[in-house]
Order: sequence, then C-alpha cells, then structure tokens
Amino acid sequence: MDKGNGELVGRYANFFRVGHTAFEFVIDFGQLYQGGSSEQLHTRIITSPAYVAELLRLLAASVGEYEETFGVIPKA
Repeated sequence: MDKGNGELVGRYANFFRVGHTAFEFVIDFGQLYQGGSSEQLHTRIITSPAYVAELLRLLAASVGEYEETFGVIPKA
C-alpha cells in the first residue's frame, strides 16, 4: 500500500485465503492469533492465473534460496 508519498507500507500476515474462478485468483492476507475470535483480513490481491503461476515460481525459488542459506523452514 502506498501512503501517497511513494513509500510502501508493510503489513504482517500469518493468515492466507485463496480462491479462484476460471478467470482470476483472489488471495486474501491477514492476521490470526491464538485466542482471537477470527482472522483480521487487511489485503486482497486479485490477479490472473498466469501471474499466480509466476508468483508460485518466484516464491518457490526464494524459499529454495532461503533454505540453502538458513536451513529448512519448519512447518507453521
């Protein structure tokens, strides 16, 4: 998110929800904490299947690089 001055604002996410139609993917990001009543969604990204496939490729490559440097990431 842009604050209007060109500066991006980072948001922490530990909750993700993904849905799709034949034409697009919808990815929701939010926070969920133990003892909390429900997730707090804060960002929704809607994009085409081709761009989701590219995101998947980029994330897989990045996780591979991370694990080569820091070791295997434990499951959440």
